[in-house]
Amino acid sequence: MAVKLCFLVLLAVLVRVCVGGEGRHYDSTIIGYSPDDLSSDERLLDLFHSWLQKNSRSYHSVSEKNQRFMIFKENLRYIHSQNVQEKSYWLGLNNFSDLSHEEFQVRYLGTRPRLVGDRKLRRKTIQEGFVYADVEAPASIDWREKGAVAEVKDQGSCGSCWAFSAIGAVEGVNKIVTGSLISLSEQELVDCDTKENEGCNGGLMEYAFEFIISNGGIDSEADYPYKGTDGRCDENRRQNSKVVVIDDYEDVPENDEASLLKAVSKQPVSIAIEASGRDFQHYMGGVFTGQCGTDLDHGVLAVGYGTDSDGLNYWIVKNSWGSSWGEKGYIRMQRYGPSNTYGICGMNIEPSFPIKTGPNPPPAPPAPPSPVKPPTVCDNTFTCPLSSTCCCAFQLGTRCLAWGCCPLESATCCEDHYHCCPADYPICNLRAGMCLKSKNDIFGVALLDRTLADIHWPHSGSNQKSRASS
Repeated sequence: MAVKLCFLVLLAVLVRVCVGGEGRHYDSTIIGYSPDDLSSDERLLDLFHSWLQKNSRSYHSVSEKNQRFMIFKENLRYIHSQNVQEKSYWLGLNNFSDLSHEEFQVRYLGTRPRLVGDRKLRRKTIQEGFVYADVEAPASIDWREKGAVAEVKDQGSCGSCWAFSAIGAVEGVNKIVTGSLISLSEQELVDCDTKENEGCNGGLMEYAFEFIISNGGIDSEADYPYKGTDGRCDENRRQNSKVVVIDDYEDVPENDEASLLKAVSKQPVSIAIEASGRDFQHYMGGVFTGQCGTDLDHGVLAVGYGTDSDGLNYWIVKNSWGSSWGEKGYIRMQRYGPSNTYGICGMNIEPSFPIKTGPNPPPAPPAPPSPVKPPTVCDNTFTCPLSSTCCCAFQLGTRCLAWGCCPLESATCCEDHYHCCPADYPICNLRAGMCLKSKNDIFGVALLDRTLADIHWPHSGSNQKSRASS
């Protein structure tokens, strides 16, 4: 009997070691790996190939793939080293797993030096009385369950988190006031809210609320879809498609968790946090209690709060890194209690929310089409379509005898006479098949193929066209 009891105890210990306590840490369906995957480089390489397929990732050279595998392996070992500690949260493989931590910070957080300096100046200094001061907050709330939170979106490598945070707050209050949940346009803020905010280079949610107010509303996601790059403001669409309006916005009293709790009990609230920690990059679930400071670098949305089965209080926070990150795009972050000043990752420092009291404007008529510009003129014989760049395909001395067309404005024409690169990735790396931001850049976009320019024979007297080789 004693032998049998010892065997059962040993079996229980082994199960705990292999699956991680209650099983949540090492559930491979959640975190994307099992401890056995770290037993050899062969197992790690098999896991890496599975991860590549799952995330539709491909590389342009064997050396790049080897480099990414080394980063992937280092990330996985870090993830596992944290998971074996059985914290209240766990890490796992996600779409950031082949990025070094430094690359992750640059691509998905970015810096906003001028705006950081403006933060304290921007906060409203005169409070006429916090609108939710007398609210009695319930023990828990989840605005997702009330239909006031749109689907999780993905900002990509554009530093537009501020736009996603502000838009999420406006979507929420619009649902609460009107009963209609409308997915709204982050891209309109990126393109048009440029007086104070800086598009893909960062911004503040308060400025976004001010823009929506002064603009007379914001367009829908369907009408002004997200592109993930800085673009030119579409004035026709901006003036004719304002589906949701807000009346004002308010700052939650600074460093006051009790006031933030009251605000979130009434509507989703925009918050700024420090998200540059390594655990944040690899977070997959649980109540986040990791180390982070108050250097606010990321805008997110508080959509609720609650308490887990272990009695740990948490906030429900919606991110904008896609649904493969965290708990289907969300993170639960520890809620310390009223005695704490800054909140975890500084979330109590500068929360804000839009105020909406009235209805939305009636539907606007369809926006008129943008004025059609004439085709791009390469020379007296060759032309390219609208929004293209003429690229010489055959040059004799200083004269170009044949032209091709790059399907972007202000593009860079590559020396091979067949490819081109967008203006924000102007370096042609023909060997790697990539367009880069700088010569030392390791990330980029694929080379673009030129189209063929139209030939207009100047003396033919007819409308006949032919194609020139590019």
